[in-house]
Amino acid sequence: MSNPTGARVLITGATGFVGRHLCPWLAGLGWRVAAGVRTHGPLPDGASDVCHLGDLAQRPPLTEALRGIDSIVHLAGRAHVMHDQAHNPEQAFFAANTTATEHLASAAASAGVRRLVFISSIKVNGEHTTEGQPFRASDTPAPEDAYGRSKLAAEQTLHRIGATTGLEIVIIRPPLLHGPGVKGNLPRLMRLIDLGLPLPFAAINNQRSLLAVANLCDLIAHCLHHPAASGVTWLAADADLSTPALIRALASGLERPARLFPLPQVALQGLAWLSGQRATLARLTGSLQIDSLPLRQQLDWTPPLTAEVSLQQTAARYRAARHAL
Repeated sequence: MSNPTGARVLITGATGFVGRHLCPWLAGLGWRVAAGVRTHGPLPDGASDVCHLGDLAQRPPLTEALRGIDSIVHLAGRAHVMHDQAHNPEQAFFAANTTATEHLASAAASAGVRRLVFISSIKVNGEHTTEGQPFRASDTPAPEDAYGRSKLAAEQTLHRIGATTGLEIVIIRPPLLHGPGVKGNLPRLMRLIDLGLPLPFAAINNQRSLLAVANLCDLIAHCLHHPAASGVTWLAADADLSTPALIRALASGLERPARLFPLPQVALQGLAWLSGQRATLARLTGSLQIDSLPLRQQLDWTPPLTAEVSLQQTAARYRAARHAL
């Protein structure tokens, strides 16, 4: 399918961070966007209609609702969170990310949907890489938590459904996403920079792959129609950045100086242990690199934004919102 004009695409999780960016992105390319939501609410920007999906983990009757849909982008799921308070996090993740995905894909196949693009996670590969050994799609999966395991199980389920029904499956494993409106640790880091606090990361010499949400939207649009995208797991990322470079890019967007100073690793680890932030420190000091060259070569895709520009835009939006209060 080379021309999406008039074709309907269903986006699950349309009101989430990625969904709010993706709906207008695809609408601008000529897709008729149906916003898949769990509960009633306002229509997201770019969506022409809404599809009430209910709780996908409970196998709601979806086949008739999906008739006339050309493609699905499955964003909905239970996000990875620090200090999970669920009674049984493993069960909760598998219900929302694996069982729900299976029910959606089965209904899509029955309804004659052509293609399903599933947004998985690089956490399927693992949590960190060593120098010169970036994550690749061919790696043996090594998820370390319930979120990563549930995403891997969802991928395996989708491949099985695709093989038996003809539903075209595309899987994308992104790393940490950034962009205007992002949640999680990046806003916390931006707040520290905005307050002018000195940060002890000047001596950190790591490399982390990130992905701008605008680049993910562009890639999803590419994968909705590219013939070679189907049946493959793709690892996507912008260029790698060190933590000091990340902080400098955010500081530029915030119009603040990047107040960085060096602190020995052992001292950082001690501070993290005392503050209960060992996992956060591991992400700030460790490396996680992705080899996205196969994607760029085989799908002839180039990210429209650099990581630095997207981070600056993210920080500028954050600053504008804070100073408008």
